[in-house]
Amino acid sequence: MKAILHADKEWGIGKSNSLMFSIPADMKFFRETTSGNVVVMGLNTLKSFPGGKPLNNRTNIVLSAIGEPIEGCIVVSSLDELLQEVKKYDSDKVFVIGGAMTYKLLLPYCSEVLVTKVDAVGGADAYFENLDKNPDFELVYESAPQETNGYQIKFTTYKNLKVK
Repeated sequence: MKAILHADKEWGIGKSNSLMFSIPADMKFFRETTSGNVVVMGLNTLKSFPGGKPLNNRTNIVLSAIGEPIEGCIVVSSLDELLQEVKKYDSDKVFVIGGAMTYKLLLPYCSEVLVTKVDAVGGADAYFENLDKNPDFELVYESAPQETNGYQIKFTTYKNLKVK
């Protein structure tokens, strides 16, 4: 399992249950990376999508304590149930896509974290763990900086050295 996200300079990942930045290159990377694969999210992340609908061309797994069925989604209501469900898929094709609580819960199980780093501060109210300060994670890839939509970004990959 992998995690995929964008983060600002303070490791902020969201504001008011929405993305802080509209960066086409980041959205393209997300779409191309997750398309045809499995995405795992919390209920609030699903609700943040247009119309609250699951993402097209992906298997959508939603972790929800309520556990009520959601059209187009596989709903699980516990960590154990989620871990059993994702075992049905190739772990390299399972991507955790948010939100903050879901990332925090599943980070120890992720072999890699794909972070688009945005050289800005977005006024976040949701944060991701600073992987640069976590000894269990190693930065294994960093692209050259690129300017897009008024923001400087870098695509990075962190490897989890102690996957659960």
